[in-house]
Amino acid sequence: MALDPEIKQELDALHALAKDNHRMLRAMRRDQWIGFVGKVVMWVLVLALPIYLYQHYLEPIYSALSAGHASSTPGFFGLPSSAELQNLLHSVQGK
Repeated sequence: MALDPEIKQELDALHALAKDNHRMLRAMRRDQWIGFVGKVVMWVLVLALPIYLYQHYLEPIYSALSAGHASSTPGFFGLPSSAELQNLLHSVQGK
């Protein structure tokens, strides 16, 4: 059974439209996954970077401050005295 040329042309146009729609939906889904992975990476960085920076930069200073502070008498409100801060500053600059 042969198809009418007009019906065949409409079927071809409908097929092309369905293929284009499928292509666009796949692109949207791909962009959605890329956005999801990007957000996960961003939040991991936002949450992990401060922990990393604390452990590598602030923790040694805090340890030196608390070690020096434990051996001497506490200052006003438990803060280190100016002499202790000077010793800490000289020990950090010496490294």
